[in-house]
Amino acid sequence: MSKTRHYGALVRTFGVTFLSPYTVRYPVAGWDQLIYATEGVLTVQTSEGVWVLPAHRALWVPDGVPHEIRIPGPASLRSIYLRARMARHLPRQCRAVNVPPLLRELILHCVGQGALLSRKPVHRRLAAVLMDQLQTLPSIPMQLPDPVDPRARKLSALLHNAPSNSLSAAAAACGISLRTAERIYRAETGMSLGNWTRRLRLLVALQQLASGHTVNEAAAAAGYRGPSAFVSMFRREMGLTPGRYFASHAHR
Repeated sequence: MSKTRHYGALVRTFGVTFLSPYTVRYPVAGWDQLIYATEGVLTVQTSEGVWVLPAHRALWVPDGVPHEIRIPGPASLRSIYLRARMARHLPRQCRAVNVPPLLRELILHCVGQGALLSRKPVHRRLAAVLMDQLQTLPSIPMQLPDPVDPRARKLSALLHNAPSNSLSAAAAACGISLRTAERIYRAETGMSLGNWTRRLRLLVALQQLASGHTVNEAAAAAGYRGPSAFVSMFRREMGLTPGRYFASHAHR
């Protein structure tokens, strides 16, 4: 594990490999963070909702945003910390981004250095390249936003615990009509209830597959009666079948 506390650092790093499920709470005041795993899947909980990150994606978390990183199975976490607001053009809210090969190698190189120090010209140049790469990355929709309404939050919690529940039965159990739930989800999450549920099932499946479960097991956990419909959904959302998706990113 690499934890650095160097004075005058522009960039700090945190690198550790987990072999079993674990929860990381490592807030660092005064630093923006890029949360990234070279292997495995991470789940990050913030006040904005839940983010699930496969190995080729990362989450930008600005300074001052409380968050918790959950590792459901084996994963290699490689986080980068930039002095707060050093990257002025990056957003002040969380966003998920793709990690192309060049950025991946920059992250790994920085972790190997431990810290990039302002007194070293080569470190300043490397920090500038890192920021340039971060500022050109488009955001991607890997967030599952949480509604605020107490009835909708109860419905969300129920669906998290049992994605296979029918929406009508789940809504009835929470004392809310489907029409009201639909209105609340659209207003508070920007997503229809159906789209919210489909993304929930996708994120559940990603966690299952990254933890070593079979496609059949992931399909069942995500609320699908069989693998065919599940594989079709996964390919539609991710562009590849589950097997090809994880094989294509195993050694990036």
